[in-house]
Amino acid sequence: MPDRIPAEFEVLDDRFAGTGGDRWVERVYDGGRWLEGPAWSASGRFLLFSDIPQDRVLRYDEVSGRTDVFRAPADFPNGRTVDLEGRFVSCEHGARRVTRLEHDGSVRVLADSWQGQRLNSPNDVVVHSDGSLWFTDPTYGIMTDYEGHQGTSEIGAQLVFRLDPATGALSVVADDFAQPNGLAFSADEARLYVVDSERNEIRVFDVADGGLSGGAGFAAHPLGYDGIRFDDQGRLWCAAQDGLHCYHPDGSLLGRLVLPEITANLAFGGQQGNHLYLTATTSLYTLRVNFRGARYPGRSS
Repeated sequence: MPDRIPAEFEVLDDRFAGTGGDRWVERVYDGGRWLEGPAWSASGRFLLFSDIPQDRVLRYDEVSGRTDVFRAPADFPNGRTVDLEGRFVSCEHGARRVTRLEHDGSVRVLADSWQGQRLNSPNDVVVHSDGSLWFTDPTYGIMTDYEGHQGTSEIGAQLVFRLDPATGALSVVADDFAQPNGLAFSADEARLYVVDSERNEIRVFDVADGGLSGGAGFAAHPLGYDGIRFDDQGRLWCAAQDGLHCYHPDGSLLGRLVLPEITANLAFGGQQGNHLYLTATTSLYTLRVNFRGARYPGRSS
């Protein structure tokens, strides 16, 4: 039986009152070193997630409750998403590339260089309803051999990219980050929120014609944030040192879901989109909540 701890939703703003769900958080896996990159398969009812330092992808099955090794070695994968056709798209630190897992089990390289220079270590990725992929490329995976292979930045910058779905061409959509990390579109895709984990802030951009403008500060925290996701109420959930922090669209910190480990990322899954999956240091935590993940056009979660 999975370990259980009380579900502690800390209310910091009255608008967060009533947010909750299960009275407990279940720890369904605890054999990781630094877990990241959860993404949900609606058709398969399973979650893929990364154990970066141990260079493997893990698969949690919702029906059986089992967690098994899905792929190892795996080129030190970090963040991932599911595209409009239900295929997993992953950011690989080790091979310094973005790849897609095809339905036949083969792996296709989508991006590994820009202007003839190798990418740094793609970190997190999201998909737009037009099929384009947007991803961050900090240097965390090449700093040491812990999360990839130590190396140098050939690009000489930490950028945010857009991958065109028709041509496969890469374009830079933001170039003024110290270390871009987690990112998420608002439900209407009019805005893109991007974490700068070096500067401990989240910035918000306007999205138009395949590009970005603006970039004002949305939220900041002394210890910074990692992965981020929106729920169906327009609130932004952010992986933090002590669990998840929840922000109102106006930038107010509404409350927290407290966890006992540093939280790296989150994903919404389950048949109703209200099953929350959390990768937190060594463990995968789950709980069912009384809100859902934002449902982007063409996506199941």
